[in-house]
Parts: sequence; C-alpha cells; structure tokens
Amino acid sequence: MNQIPSFNALIQKSIIDHWDLDALTDYKGATLQYHDVARKIEKLHIMFENSGVKKGDKIALCGRNSANWAVAFLATLTYGAVAVPILHEFTPDQVHNIVNHSEAKLLFVGDVVATTIDPTKMEGLEGIINIPDYSLLLSRTDKLTFAREHLNEMFGSKYPKYFRKEHVNYYIEQSPDELALINYTSGTTGFSKGVMIPYRAIWSNADFAQEVLGKVIKPGDNVISILPMAHMYGMSFEFIYEFISGCHVYYLTRVPSPAIIAQAFADVKPIIIIAVPLVIEKIIRKKVFPKIQNNRMRLLLNMPVISKKVREKICEQVVAAFGGKFHEVIIGGAAFNQEVEQFLYRIDFPYTVGYGATECAPIICYSGWEDFMPGSCGRAVCHMEVKIDSPDPVHIPGEILTRGLNVMLGYYKNEEATRQALDAEGWYHTGDLGTMDAQGNVFIKGRSKNMLLGANGQNIYPEEIEDKVNSMPMVVESIVVQRDEKLVALIYPDYDEAKNMGLGKTDLEEVMEQNRQELNAVLPAYCKLSAVELYEEEFEKTPKKSIKRFLYS
Repeated sequence: MNQIPSFNALIQKSIIDHWDLDALTDYKGATLQYHDVARKIEKLHIMFENSGVKKGDKIALCGRNSANWAVAFLATLTYGAVAVPILHEFTPDQVHNIVNHSEAKLLFVGDVVATTIDPTKMEGLEGIINIPDYSLLLSRTDKLTFAREHLNEMFGSKYPKYFRKEHVNYYIEQSPDELALINYTSGTTGFSKGVMIPYRAIWSNADFAQEVLGKVIKPGDNVISILPMAHMYGMSFEFIYEFISGCHVYYLTRVPSPAIIAQAFADVKPIIIIAVPLVIEKIIRKKVFPKIQNNRMRLLLNMPVISKKVREKICEQVVAAFGGKFHEVIIGGAAFNQEVEQFLYRIDFPYTVGYGATECAPIICYSGWEDFMPGSCGRAVCHMEVKIDSPDPVHIPGEILTRGLNVMLGYYKNEEATRQALDAEGWYHTGDLGTMDAQGNVFIKGRSKNMLLGANGQNIYPEEIEDKVNSMPMVVESIVVQRDEKLVALIYPDYDEAKNMGLGKTDLEEVMEQNRQELNAVLPAYCKLSAVELYEEEFEKTPKKSIKRFLYS
C-alpha cells in the first residue's frame, strides 16, 4: 500500500509542468491557464485557512460543470479537506440532506442552485460561496466574512512581487487510504448513499487511464467535459486524468443537447470522447440513421463487392460527426443499445464499452477499441480483480464481484450498507449480474435487483427485452414491468417523427401493437409482452441517464 504515489503531488506537478498551457475553458467563454488555476487555488486556500477550515473538514460543491467548479474541487483536495460533489440535478431537499449528512462546513453553489436551496435547512454550514465569482452568498462566522473581504489584500501581502511556480506547495495525503471525497450515489433505487472514496482509488483510476491512453493523450490536447463532474465517471475521465496530463478541458456549461454537443465536437475536436450511451444513441439516430436507412443504402450495404467501401464512407461521416480527431469513444454508465452497437461495430467505428460503479471511483472493466469484444464491457482493469459468483460463470449469470485499489472505504455513516456491499475478503458486491468468457471479457446481463421472476421461476432480465423494444420503429425508450405475473412494456414513442409522418395517437398505438406482436414472435414464452402502454413524456432519469425504475414498477 505504501508504494502508491501521492495523488495531490500529481496535481502539483501538472500545474508546475504545464504552467503556461491552457487548462480549463467554459465553452464559448473564458479560459484559465494552469498558472491561473494555481493562483485561484492559492486564494481559496488563504480563504479556507483564515476562515478556520481544518484538514479533513468537508466542503460541498453543487453546480453545473465549469472551470471555477473544477478549481474549487482541486483547491479542496490540495488543502487537505474532503470534497463532497453534489449533482446539480438533485432536488433542493436532496441537496440539504447531503450537506447535512456529510457535515459539510462550506458549500460552493452554481448560479441556478443558489436560487433553489434554503440555507435555513442546512444549519451546520458556516458559509455558501458562489461558484462563478467566489463571492459569499452566506456567512455565519466573522472569520469567513473577514477572510473573503480581505482576500486580495492577504494574497498581496503573502506574495508581494509575483505568484510563481515555486510557491505551489500542496497538502500531501498521509496515507493512500485517506478519505479524499464522499460521492453520493443517486442510484435508481431512490436511496442515496455517501460513497467514501480514498486517495488510492482516484490515483488508481488515473494510473489506469495513463496505462491505456498515455501514448495517445499529450499536453495541450483538447477534451470536452459533457458528463457531470459530480459523477465519478465524468470526474475521473473527463477532468482529473486530463488535468494531470496537461490537457485543455472544455466545459459545456449549459444543458448539453445533442445539437450543442455536436457543435462542440466540431469546434473543439477532442482527442478522446467519454459518453453515456444515450448521447451516442441520440447522435447516431438523429444524424446518421436517416441517411443510411433507405432502400438504396440497404442495397449497397448488401452487395459484397462494394459494401466495404460504403461502410468505410459511412464510418468517415460518423467520425466527422464526433470532431474527427479522437482516438476512441468510451461508452459507459448504462446499457448500450444493441442495434446501435452492432451498427458501430459493422462500420469499424473506434468505440469501446467500459463498466464501473461509483463505489470503484468508477472503473472496473475496459478494453481498448482494437481488441474490444462487442456486447461485452471489456476485462478487469489494472489494480482490479473481477469474478462472477456463479457455478458456471461462462454460461450462468451470477453477481459481478470486484476488489482492488479502486474500491471504496465504505458508505459514510452507514455500516449496515457497507457490510452488505463489502465482504470480509474485500470483494465489492456490485448488484449487477453477468457472465465472463475464457478470455476474461465480462458481459452484463442486468441488475440483480431489477431481475423479475417468471411464473415458473424463470429469471427475466427486463433490460434485455427493453433493448429489443428500443430498436423497434417509433420507440425512443421503454421500461418492462411485471403486473400480475404478466409483462407490460411502458413506451415513450418518437412523437417528433410521428408528427412529421402525420401519425395520430391511434396510429401510434397500432404501430406499437405491431411491434409487440413482432417481438413476441422471437421472445421465449415466459418473456412475451402482454400489453404496451404509451407515455406522453420521457421517463425520469438519474444524472447518469438511467431510468428511475422505482417510479414506474
């Protein structure tokens, strides 16, 4: 354990080594260079110190991704405090609960969050700080008020000439097991737990990224941060690894719609793309499928002599839609639609699917796109072991277990949940079901808690049926639920497409009934759908874009 390097030392080294390079940019806004980041971190350290923040105190952050969010996070860790990132999509009550449960002393908030929270419901807080300009929105101590009001003066007297590289001197964690941050999972169960992430797990995730991408990613390369940084997937692989590699990170500070994302890809030309399936699926379905799903294209793709050339041409267009300069697209966070995946594989598009959990900060499995096995989520990454709890892991799904440096310390102030998740031998029980082939490729079969039981005791994995439903005409997304031992598909149809085609509600119902009959023809008897129900609005989702099943079951 002692040979694990200091994570904060990596932050310090990157800032010094890349002093004059661009570091963080709010897309279509201002850019901070690495020396600007260092200067802002130093000011926040002075404010923390003079307002009485101690090493190990909790500092919460809640707001949309931005350069100043990233700086506040780095300042928290490099001061020796514990960061508590909170997803800005959480309701005000959830934010209050997390701030109170984590015993946060300070709270950084974005401009939108600032207008929704109620400070009177967070009595333990000493202050609330506005992320865009670090002004005080609330101060409950004279020390904090004084520190903020006299910050520039204090900074000036500490560094009377200039603030230089040699002044960068950060807190070095005392042990790899020291607590770095607490990340509250939204989870699709509706119950949030505070995952305690130690420094070794953040370092280990960064070391994995360096091992698989170090030859590709170089200082000065561009990346786009699309996923929320308050989520471990976005934080580890769109921010932390790139920052310690000297990259230039662009933040989409507003809601990233497919149109905005596509424009950002074209402008920024990122070297690597990290995404959840929903983003990729929307771009492929809206921008690519309409061009190729016509009779002429289908004919060309089925002609052996020219289909290879046609596929190459299609691949070029898809690559261009993602900026044209990336090494690969890494997809994770939720199940990937099989129709879209098979299409990407067929055109030889450089994609791969990884697998992780907040409890592993987050990475568990990955393979580079060149040797990725379609339908899988890769193999166990460096510093991690994976096994399937099954008498026949190749053929019979069992719970996916993992252990290694990435695994959390436990759930904050929740020993019962920790005992259920971590066993005596250090294995983390993911709650996911999967199989593993002889080469170690892991294939996810669904969440064990989502598994339904058929009338004769058969295991039904709703995700596998949903994947087929989602590939059928006019379907955007679906959930399969069980009612009186019968399976019902709840479907949110493509209302935009229906409108373009002049289809009304009755027409849509007929399309879905036909879908149901076609699907039932290929499903085992115990998986057949007894009915379909149409929904007027998209299903509610977690920030990771997983549907909140508990609201519909």
